[in-house]
Amino acid sequence: MMKEWSGSAAICINEAREVLMVRGKGTKAWAVPSGEMEVGETPEECCVREVREETGYNIKIKKALYIKETEIQGIAVTTHYFLVDKIGESSGIDDPDQLIAEMSWVSLEELNVIEHAYPEDKKTIIEVI
Repeated sequence: MMKEWSGSAAICINEAREVLMVRGKGTKAWAVPSGEMEVGETPEECCVREVREETGYNIKIKKALYIKETEIQGIAVTTHYFLVDKIGESSGIDDPDQLIAEMSWVSLEELNVIEHAYPEDKKTIIEVI
C-alpha cells in the first residue's frame, strides 16, 4: 500500500496584489505556505497553523479553492488549497521543523521569473491575483 500524506496550503494576496511565499532551507525554489495535517486537525486548522509557523502571519480563511492530488516519490499526496487573508503584521518565522529559510511578498512579475517548488501552482496563483 502506498504511503499517504495530507496537508494544506494557503494562497494569501496583499493590497499590492503580491502573493505570500516561502523558501525552504537549501533550495532556491519558492512555494506558498503549506504543511502536513496533524492528527485530529481539520484542513482549515492546518492551514492557519502552517501559515503562522512559516510566516508569522495570523490569517482567516476566505474560501476553499481546490484539492490537489498527486504522487511525489511514491507517496500519495493530498493538499487542500485555501484563499486566505492576513490579519495584522508578521511576528516572524516560528517554524518548529526549521525548514523555512525566508518568506517574501512576491509580485506577479517576480512570480514569472522565480524558481517554483511546485510549478503547477503558478497558474492557480495567477488566476487568484
